[in-house]
Amino acid sequence: MHEYSIVSALLDRVEREAREHRALAVAKVRVSVGRVAGVESELLRTAFALAREGTLAAAAELEIIEIDPRWSCRACGSAVPLEGPRRCPVCAGPARLDGGDEIVLDRLELEVA
Repeated sequence: MHEYSIVSALLDRVEREAREHRALAVAKVRVSVGRVAGVESELLRTAFALAREGTLAAAAELEIIEIDPRWSCRACGSAVPLEGPRRCPVCAGPARLDGGDEIVLDRLELEVA
């Protein structure tokens, strides 16, 4: 399960940010996860709940925002629908994935003195 390594890297970043802002604790962590990022949201939640113990995020809530994939034409830039072939409806050019495969730390809510 690579979700544990993702959470480990996420918590490293959360700890760095919290310490940089002199936080006493992290109340909430919000991440955006693309639906085609190869990450299972429930496994990510489980890994976070286990890995956060002993960190500044020990009691933090994890909010996961799932992001739909976005496709566009490589040739003309037109949007390509999610359903159907990955070809441009305007010029028939091949599609490229423009989003929906990302994992982004969006927001931290910190408790400070």
